[in-house]
Amino acid sequence: MLLATAFNSDQVKALSNEVIATVRDIVALNPMYRENMQRVAEMGQRNLDNPVQLCDFAAALTSGNPEELQGILEEMDVAERLYKTLELLKKELLQLKLQAKISEEVQEKLHKHNKEALLREQLKIIKKELGISKDDKDSLLEKYKAQLENKTLPDDVKKVVDEELNKLSMLDNHSYEFNTSRNYLDWLTTLPWGVYGEDNFDIERAQAILDEDHYGMKDVKDRVLEFIAVGKLRNSMHGKILTFSGPPGVGKTSIAKSIARALNREYYRFSVGGLHDVAEIKGHRRTYVGAMPGKPIQCLKTTGTQNPLILLDEVDKIGRGVHGDPTSSLLELLDPAQNSGFLDHYLDVPVDLSKVLFICTANVLDTIPGPLLDRMEIIQLSGYMADEKRAIAKQYLIPEAQKTSGVTAEQLEITDEALDVLNRAYCRESGVRNLEKHIDKIHRKAALKLVRDNAKTLRVDASNLSDYVGQPVFLSDRLYEQTPPGVVMGLAWTAMGGSTLYIETVASRADRMKATVPGEARSDGRFGVTGSLGDVMKESSTIAYTFAKHYLEKVDEKNGFFNSASVSLHVPEGATPKDGPSAGCTMVTALLSLALDKPVRQNFAMTGEVSLTGRVLRVGGIKEKVLAAKRSGVTCVVLPYTNEMDWQELPDQVKEGLEVHFAKTYDDVYKVAFADAAAAQQE
Repeated sequence: MLLATAFNSDQVKALSNEVIATVRDIVALNPMYRENMQRVAEMGQRNLDNPVQLCDFAAALTSGNPEELQGILEEMDVAERLYKTLELLKKELLQLKLQAKISEEVQEKLHKHNKEALLREQLKIIKKELGISKDDKDSLLEKYKAQLENKTLPDDVKKVVDEELNKLSMLDNHSYEFNTSRNYLDWLTTLPWGVYGEDNFDIERAQAILDEDHYGMKDVKDRVLEFIAVGKLRNSMHGKILTFSGPPGVGKTSIAKSIARALNREYYRFSVGGLHDVAEIKGHRRTYVGAMPGKPIQCLKTTGTQNPLILLDEVDKIGRGVHGDPTSSLLELLDPAQNSGFLDHYLDVPVDLSKVLFICTANVLDTIPGPLLDRMEIIQLSGYMADEKRAIAKQYLIPEAQKTSGVTAEQLEITDEALDVLNRAYCRESGVRNLEKHIDKIHRKAALKLVRDNAKTLRVDASNLSDYVGQPVFLSDRLYEQTPPGVVMGLAWTAMGGSTLYIETVASRADRMKATVPGEARSDGRFGVTGSLGDVMKESSTIAYTFAKHYLEKVDEKNGFFNSASVSLHVPEGATPKDGPSAGCTMVTALLSLALDKPVRQNFAMTGEVSLTGRVLRVGGIKEKVLAAKRSGVTCVVLPYTNEMDWQELPDQVKEGLEVHFAKTYDDVYKVAFADAAAAQQE
């Protein structure tokens, strides 16, 4: 029996009323409890006027945990029991209210979204019925048709486009194939089919543009003007692949840009140096993820014309990889007989590239495959002389450096003497890129002085040039002021331009003494070469040694030097690899100078390869080699007889101050190199 206060106490009645009111609120929020309430009322299983039974019934409606429910059952005080029950009911009511609020918000959002979607679909159908607008797919199809309105598509391309448009109209908007087809049509419809720019064949205008952009280079400019003149007569510029070859920094890329400006053509450049994937040129198959056309097709889309000027930079450095040989693809791209139907793997329709003007640049021609080189018209850019580099610095490099650094001509003066020292002691290469870097460095140093030291004006001359660019890189123009016996200056060509190349030979004093012993015929002479020589130069040295032994018998039959002496031949700067077929005459002359113990003519240099029978063979790079000779103070040079036409084509300022001799056989070389010995022998 409950030991509680009277059921009819005011506190118990108040709590009972509050419990009943809370139960009603819970039942109102949760319809699941209504059926239970009706059953209780019908069956009379509980008398809700009884506070104890009311507590039991109300607690059963909550989701309280077992401990809380057990606490209510164990509570003997009626008021306290009602209070605990009311506490559980209030918690349950708060949870139900929160759930009801969340449910109401969700229902409201869903209703709003569904309403908007329904209205949107209805509006779309209404507009479609009235002809006001079309759906996304129809708009896309109309956009493609609009892009093709002013273009002249070839028949095979038009057929493919029509098929793709029909296919796109039947595909679902969210399918993968729909996106693939859409991307394909994006490329097909944006290409400039039948859109050509009008060429400007004004020779005087082209001459003015070339002179404005480049200093000197008369032979190159004349060749470009000839090319434009032929294009005017033919009313077409296709059929030729111009290739500018020369050292870095001589203006190969910039002159291609000037040609595009002179012809009024769109300009597009991409480098093929290190390119090893055919897909960069021919494109990817459409089945691949992220597939896209090759660079030539991208060029047409970018320039918006079917006859741009495309510059293929660094064509001599193209690579080969596991993805094919790009040089074979370049054949199809560049060959005028093939590129009228260039087939890109992505587009898979022929594209006419015959109206495109292709220009290539290369430092060397040896690494360009023969079939590709055969289709090119080579224009050599040999480099600049010292006076040309000074003029380029004053007209182009210094004004550009002033723009980039903010230093004005009134604030900084660079004298001609400083520019000459800069060319001679810091920037001997054929191009002007290194000279540009040094001029930029001078302007940066000057900017710092102007700002930090509050200087008004600065003057750079030969006396303070090292304060701006550091100590000279080249302390002397020559390795030897006076060449001793066994040393001869040769002339070499590299990708950086021309340079002087000394050939040194030496034998021990004991060997020389043994060679002078009369009547003693020995055959234990040895020959070794050093200096990081390539296979071609090693072969040249062997031929030179063999020929020198036989030629020594001709000029001095009593001299048995090579029979007993151990001769070493060295080319200085052994860490630098050297190779090429133009040092044979120089090696023979050095060996004969050592054997005769006579120095060659001073301020003398030569180039040319010698055969085993003494014929002097043709070499290349005459202009670069002659410029290198002039930089080193050479006054007399010997060139192969077959290079006489190359000498005649040189500008007068290059030939000025040089005594030149042309040699058919080594006898001609010997007469110049050992003029005194040759005269005595004739007497």
